[in-house]
Amino acid sequence: MNSNKKDLVPDQAMIFGLLLIISNKMNTLLERELKEFNVTTTQWFLSETINSLFDSPPTLKEVANAMGSSHQNIKQVAIKLQQKGLLKLEKDKKDARATRLRMTDESHDFWKRTDPKGEIFRGKMFKEINLEDIVRTRHLLEKILSNLTEIEKSVIDDDENS
Repeated sequence: MNSNKKDLVPDQAMIFGLLLIISNKMNTLLERELKEFNVTTTQWFLSETINSLFDSPPTLKEVANAMGSSHQNIKQVAIKLQQKGLLKLEKDKKDARATRLRMTDESHDFWKRTDPKGEIFRGKMFKEINLEDIVRTRHLLEKILSNLTEIEKSVIDDDENS
């Protein structure tokens, strides 16, 4: 890549492109790290999302919203994890239309074995980046996500009103 040409790219366009590149690289490298455990990055992320963001078994819809994905995509990933014995899909006792995702006893042991890989990966990824920059970046990315959520809602509203 020509660095002179790169410097001419407007900051917003460059950030947009860098986020896409970073996403692809993170996915590819994490897939390699997790290969020995026979899980994909998305399967790992679904489990991390459940463990990190929910105190009780969430619904498919709640997890899909938290991960920024469709209900159907998350269901397919959850089914794969269920086939591996790492997750249970259960009908909600109060609302039969809702499916809850429950981590299994086996999954807790399994994910504990993968945790060191994730920690090492994150450590390498954030190497030589100071805490202040990390905090500022977190706020920036949360704002970008909030803006994307607003765009998504307006698209859904437009579709419903069409």
